[in-house]
Amino acid sequence: MCRIGSIKSKNYIHPSLALKLMRSQQKGHDNSGFAFIMQDLGGIFENYKDLPILSMAVTDEGMKYAEDLLHQIGFVRVFQYTPEVYPDKSLRIETMPNYVFEVFQYPKTYKTASREEKEELLLDTRLKLRGYLEKNEEGFVYSFYPDVISLKEIGDPNDIGTYFNLWSEEEVNLKAKIITAQCRQNTNYDIVRYAAHPFFLQGYTTLTNGENTFYEKNKLMQKKLHKGYIGFESDSQCFLYTLHYVHKILKWPLKYYKHVLTPLPFEEMEKRDNKNVLERIKASLSNLEINGPNTTIGVLPDGTMFNVIDSKKLRPTVVCKDKDIVVMTSEVCGANEILPNRDITKDIYTNERELVVVDNDLNIQRIAQ
Repeated sequence: MCRIGSIKSKNYIHPSLALKLMRSQQKGHDNSGFAFIMQDLGGIFENYKDLPILSMAVTDEGMKYAEDLLHQIGFVRVFQYTPEVYPDKSLRIETMPNYVFEVFQYPKTYKTASREEKEELLLDTRLKLRGYLEKNEEGFVYSFYPDVISLKEIGDPNDIGTYFNLWSEEEVNLKAKIITAQCRQNTNYDIVRYAAHPFFLQGYTTLTNGENTFYEKNKLMQKKLHKGYIGFESDSQCFLYTLHYVHKILKWPLKYYKHVLTPLPFEEMEKRDNKNVLERIKASLSNLEINGPNTTIGVLPDGTMFNVIDSKKLRPTVVCKDKDIVVMTSEVCGANEILPNRDITKDIYTNERELVVVDNDLNIQRIAQ
């Protein structure tokens, strides 16, 4: 099984905290990979909040193609972070030649462009990069968006942390207020970096522990809905695309995401004041329903973090808090590792018919479906 976790903090935190969160849950995964997405960045990226950051793992040829394409479009690089790595034959990790974290200024023609226009440009550019890199087996591009960096790697999470020196806060000035992370590669299918959670699209992030047995019908519908709904290397990507479609494209409130994933039975809908709305959601978006044991953690572009689980509660999640940090994770031992002094009587185990939401002041709301 996967092990997933997210940390939302009032203060900037280091990725070593996410590694510690995952390390304590090591018996629940198979050491096949580690990935994280950091949002609302501090440290070396704090001064570039409004500029897009490109996160890639590529060959030398892939690097050259990316540089040429970005230059042709009009992007100007203003900052580059190259992680210092520590190779060792004893480390269980499948590395790439180059890891790219670059900040760009938008093309001059986008000086007065709207946020939506800039987001479309970033998405189109990422899709072009991915198309070339994938076709020519030259690497992987994970995100191209402001205030976000992404890393996905195959191997033992402890060794991945060692290779990138992520265990040491003093040595690596990477910080963020939101970090989502997963241990375990996509061992139900082929192991590819794109299949590793978390998944990201235009400010939306999801990571899932479990399975989606309605994957095929989800995929067939989502492929028709948006140009960004591609890949499908994992059945869990469907959770991201449905979130993006419901919240960004349809512009529905977040509470309806749960109603799309696991609609209420018709007999329960009949008891609700908004039964007409719920019935229309089920009728129009039935191909986006999910099934199977799963729990999903998500982050919205405004920093809101949330958790939903399957309607049978077969993949539980615990939500824990102290005065500065909220943690959502697969196993309570992970929260015990990084929040040892919290009041455990206030821990929340998400119910099968609710949405647990954390705002930017770390207030926790439980929204009943």
